[in-house]
Amino acid sequence: MSITLRVQKVLAPGGGALSWTVVDERFEPVQPIESYLAHLAAIERSPNTVRAYASSLRLFFEFLADREAAWDEVGLDDLGHFVRWLRSPADRVIPIDAASSARAVSTVNRHLAAVFSFYAFHARFGVPVAGELVDWRRGGRGSYKPFLEGVGGRSRRVARQPVRLRSERRLPETLGSEQVAILLAACEHLRDRLLIALLASSGMRVGQALGLRHCDVVSRRKTIRIVPRSDNANGARAKCRDVAEIPVSAPLVRLYSEYLFDEYGDVDSDYVFVNLFAPPVGRPLGYSAVAGLVGRLRARTGIDFSLHVLRHSAASEWIRAGVPIEVVSKLLTHANVVTTSGTYVHLDVEDLRAELEKAGVQR
Repeated sequence: MSITLRVQKVLAPGGGALSWTVVDERFEPVQPIESYLAHLAAIERSPNTVRAYASSLRLFFEFLADREAAWDEVGLDDLGHFVRWLRSPADRVIPIDAASSARAVSTVNRHLAAVFSFYAFHARFGVPVAGELVDWRRGGRGSYKPFLEGVGGRSRRVARQPVRLRSERRLPETLGSEQVAILLAACEHLRDRLLIALLASSGMRVGQALGLRHCDVVSRRKTIRIVPRSDNANGARAKCRDVAEIPVSAPLVRLYSEYLFDEYGDVDSDYVFVNLFAPPVGRPLGYSAVAGLVGRLRARTGIDFSLHVLRHSAASEWIRAGVPIEVVSKLLTHANVVTTSGTYVHLDVEDLRAELEKAGVQR
């Protein structure tokens, strides 16, 4: 029995926070999904994260409907069929010459992670689900043990995702300093040049930049405070839990001052990046406007890039310059240094050659 579900944007009562849910053909929320997504919203996951999980669970429940299977009675074999369904919709075989239309391994793993998290949530809150889907293993030798772990006779249990496709590790895409200079030169406005320069030199996320207030920029100290806020008018998210303070260069501070005097003028706004050249003037710059800027810069320069590539470029440059990984992690506002090392500690053949030459092993 095939059904059509859709991911629906919702607002909390009284014009509250933005979130997402999944509704059926009668526009009724799918309750098992709704309770999980409401939990994500309650623990302040970003709307983009909630939307991504909603999209994955919509696919999973459509798959279950095709198989006429109940969500709380499935097992590992059903997840195996779900993987095949994702890679080849409707369990049909995709010809070799059409294989490029199949979902990528990383995409399938993202959907599987959402499904696993969904079942882990319901298992913790007392809903009887198939035990195979939530494989809890006890923390063994070498696993992290919190303080007072084991008091009361209980050892820590760790949830493990039992199904995952093996994926090839990809190195982050980066730009060279010459390419960044070309992008900066192609910017028509100081505002756009400041945004690109800020992301390329500080490694900030675009959401962190779009959420900046003037009070966050301390020019005399050459620092910027990254403040996680849930009420940004443009929906910008900092993606960090605590306030972070990062150093910036003197040229960037001068560019910020030039932007304020030459373009910002008497605009009445707390936000650093605002609409100045299209209505409504003074409104905080949004993600769609920034996407338009990226498109224009790509067309002018021929450089295929995203704003997140600027973050990758900054981190890679720091690491190659010998900045300690724990410092890079702090600059990137990562919660765990393992995230930083797993993403950015990568050496290509020229990096290996440089290290051998530095050590005097190879000339």
